Amino acid sequence: MNDHMDKVGSLTARAWEMVLHYGPKLFMALLVLWVGHLLIRLAGRLLDRAMTSREVEPTLQRFLRSLITIALRVLLFITVIQMLGVETTSFVAIIGAAGLAVGLALQGTLANFAGGTLVLLFRPYKVGDLIEAQGVTGHVKEIQIFTTILLTPENKTAIIPNGPMANGNIINYSADGRMRVDLVFGMAHDMSITATREALVASMKKNPKVLQNPEPSVTVNKINQDGVELAVRPWCHPDEYWDVYFGVYEEGRNALMAAGIKGPQHQILLQNILTPTD
Repeated sequence: MNDHMDKVGSLTARAWEMVLHYGPKLFMALLVLWVGHLLIRLAGRLLDRAMTSREVEPTLQRFLRSLITIALRVLLFITVIQMLGVETTSFVAIIGAAGLAVGLALQGTLANFAGGTLVLLFRPYKVGDLIEAQGVTGHVKEIQIFTTILLTPENKTAIIPNGPMANGNIINYSADGRMRVDLVFGMAHDMSITATREALVASMKKNPKVLQNPEPSVTVNKINQDGVELAVRPWCHPDEYWDVYFGVYEEGRNALMAAGIKGPQHQILLQNILTPTD
């Protein structure tokens, strides 16, 4: 009986020693964990306000908040277990080695992530813009953290990695809010340039989608054996580019025919071959 009581007393004493030894550490670790979570939540809110005030893209805003929050929580976890007396040197080394291995395995993906971050920060284009990049022309449908999605004039969806987008050339047709349509018309040598210009300009001014500021222009671009080549330059909103492109060609041809203006010599010869006269 006495031996049993001695064992219980010994165990109780050891337990009390452990409580006295580890209790303050455990209490402080839990306190740091609780306060750390509160500070991380506060930091997330402050980060949201800062990015919102700077008009950071919502996609990048959510991603950066998640990334920073996760990093802070990992740091908090390492701090807490270190306070409990756990050796963290090897733990940090393992995390570093794992991060290096993942980084080497995902070089292309990380390059696209960096490119997406730059695109979302510096905004060379935004959703709805008409751009030309990586050999593709289309309207920006969506900007993700790794890719940019374009909708081409043929209604095809083009998915382009953000790494090449950030490092390559980008032509943004929508940045100014208006763009020029470059067209070419031809006329015979014996036709009046003034009359041809008046007919084409009048037809473009009748088109409601052609902007009147800047005014549409018709200038001589080239003179060759067949006739005179005219550079026709209407302006329009980017969303109406193709409507103006095809519309001005059709309306301009009808206007030239109505004014009795003949096309280049090879077109006249081709017409005579297709419609021979007796």
